[in-house]
Amino acid sequence: MAQPHRRRLADFPFWLLAIALLGVVTLWAIVADQSYAQIFRALYGGVLTTLWVTVVAFALAVVLGLVVALLRTSGQPVLVQLATFYTELLRGVPILVFLFYVAFVGAPATIVAANWLTHPLQLLGWMGPLTVRNFDLTWRAIIALTVCYSAFLSEIFRAGIEAVPLGQIEAARSLGLNGLQIGRHIVAPQAFRIILPPLGNDFVSMVKDSALVSALGVQDITQLGKVYSSGSFKFFETYNVVAFLYLTMTISLSLLVRLIERHMRRY
Repeated sequence: MAQPHRRRLADFPFWLLAIALLGVVTLWAIVADQSYAQIFRALYGGVLTTLWVTVVAFALAVVLGLVVALLRTSGQPVLVQLATFYTELLRGVPILVFLFYVAFVGAPATIVAANWLTHPLQLLGWMGPLTVRNFDLTWRAIIALTVCYSAFLSEIFRAGIEAVPLGQIEAARSLGLNGLQIGRHIVAPQAFRIILPPLGNDFVSMVKDSALVSALGVQDITQLGKVYSSGSFKFFETYNVVAFLYLTMTISLSLLVRLIERHMRRY
């Protein structure tokens, strides 16, 4: 009789309870302590920037990663080699390094190319020459995160697609279904169940990795915390609030992903 009780005790999320208590203590400090409340107001605007960068970059990375995964599973040797080169190259470069590369190498090169293409319009006086300042730093960061994460997501999509039994695909072809119908009705529903957990984990990871955009001066949570702490010298209090904000977002998203997983298991 003790075995079910031990199992329930082992399954109880004590870790979540501990994090919740820590969050309550931090939230109480923010409400009760004027210093913490002031820091929270100073950093609150960075939450919107962090969420904006994360959501846009991840959505674009999903689309680009799916395209790369389809190329890798296309069976065409040239496309497979190109897609493999893309994924292996980007997965081997640190995100921060690629962020600097896009911001300080890719962006100026893009402006030079854009000026060359629009040179006739500039001669006619219809538009002025473009400068690097026209390329917003936030969008440089979004592009860098998109490209980097698309390489990781492409492997998740590829694993999900290849996990579908080949016999089911052959059976669908024997029934007269075309490639689009097979992908929509056979491959996609099964692959989605497989890729959802790692896809959710990568989204949570991007929330944390979005802190790297502060290296470009993007006004996210980390950057605002850095600026505020350097001016007030309240490093302990400021980074407590920074950690609390990131932890709140990541834990909430992780719990949401788990709820979606449990809901999908019923079907």
